[in-house]
Amino acid sequence: MSQRVIFIHQNLPGQFKHLLAYCAGNPEFEVVVIGERRRVLANFPHATHDVTFHVYEIADIPREQVPLELWTTTNAMRRGRAVALCLQNIRDTGFQPDVIYGHPGWGEMLHVRDVFPGARVVNYCEFYFNRNGQDLNFDPEFQTEVTDAYRVRTDNMAQLVSLVDSDASISPTQWQRSRYPEILRERMAVIHDGIDLDVVKPDPTATFTLPYSALTLDRARPVITFVSRNLEPYRGFHVFMRALPEILKRLPNAQVVIVGGNEVSYGRKLPGEMNYRQMMLAEVGEQLDLSRVHFLGRIPYAQFLRILQISSVHVYLTYPFVLSWSMLEAMAAGAIVVGSRTAPVQEVIEDGVNGYLVDFFSHQELAGTVCRICLTVDKQDALRHAAMETITQRFNLKQSCLDQQLELLFPGLCVNSRQRALV
Repeated sequence: MSQRVIFIHQNLPGQFKHLLAYCAGNPEFEVVVIGERRRVLANFPHATHDVTFHVYEIADIPREQVPLELWTTTNAMRRGRAVALCLQNIRDTGFQPDVIYGHPGWGEMLHVRDVFPGARVVNYCEFYFNRNGQDLNFDPEFQTEVTDAYRVRTDNMAQLVSLVDSDASISPTQWQRSRYPEILRERMAVIHDGIDLDVVKPDPTATFTLPYSALTLDRARPVITFVSRNLEPYRGFHVFMRALPEILKRLPNAQVVIVGGNEVSYGRKLPGEMNYRQMMLAEVGEQLDLSRVHFLGRIPYAQFLRILQISSVHVYLTYPFVLSWSMLEAMAAGAIVVGSRTAPVQEVIEDGVNGYLVDFFSHQELAGTVCRICLTVDKQDALRHAAMETITQRFNLKQSCLDQQLELLFPGLCVNSRQRALV
């Protein structure tokens, strides 16, 4: 008998990318998904017959119409109600899920137990807001307003209700799990989403031709890479840009490739119409040879992988916040990672063993470390292989992560059938 599962995520497939693809392609599962219409249409441009889609539409209430400390919670409640209507429609078709797996951060998991009281409910625990030791006021250059600090409690409200009413939870890293209250951690497993090492791997022959240019990059010259969904302070974009004048001066043959959009995923937007890329170019642009600094915006995944494969040094800086897939993918692709000495990165990178760590705020230390690596790149093979081994041992999708997710979601599911499907 097949397992019936509902995935819920406003930005499908989100962190469920690999798990959803596996379940959809396996006859042992019947898969239904719920997501926000505009994002589903963007992320699934082509119809698939292996998944039944249910979508909802919602627009956030303007911030000025709700007290600041209640804005997130108010919109989460509205989103939870929209998902509940989708769940009711699913129930009306006669579909009874064995498992409902979703992200509680936006309120979408609030009412799953109300509609399907008999299902096994599992939450994906990405981040819990706290006043200390995390992103709040980590960066003195971009201090949070006092009233924002009060939101830390209320922003967790919808997630807390969802977690209390669940059977189990998954958090991708030990540090992310440690942010949750101890009483909730008892039923929270640490299982990463997984890196597909059949796809993300070194390729010594990889090349990348820059758009609007005849220049083709490969590993024959120093290539320094920086990747973020959006170029903003949470991922250290301002620190990286301040390091570039010294890097370009000391490495005259180096090329710099920057991937990411100009919006804001986390934190605050700048006043007016200026974005952080414009802000930093206004600050350091005159000190840069912009013919060697290439802003690619957001690019297809295949191009992103080629950039990692030609990277001499990949810079990954982050506030104490959610760890990005891109850092792990860079390690798996054979790039040498220079990361910030912040807790999420330190859980994975040991300085001088499988990567390098620098003070998040020191663009001088960052520049010096990047230059030293590029000038000794032929002596970094042991470190590069140690980084790849870290990913193989701890984040391997097909050898560990996917299997662990399935075991938690579907206790007792036949291991042999999973292994056959992964071959």
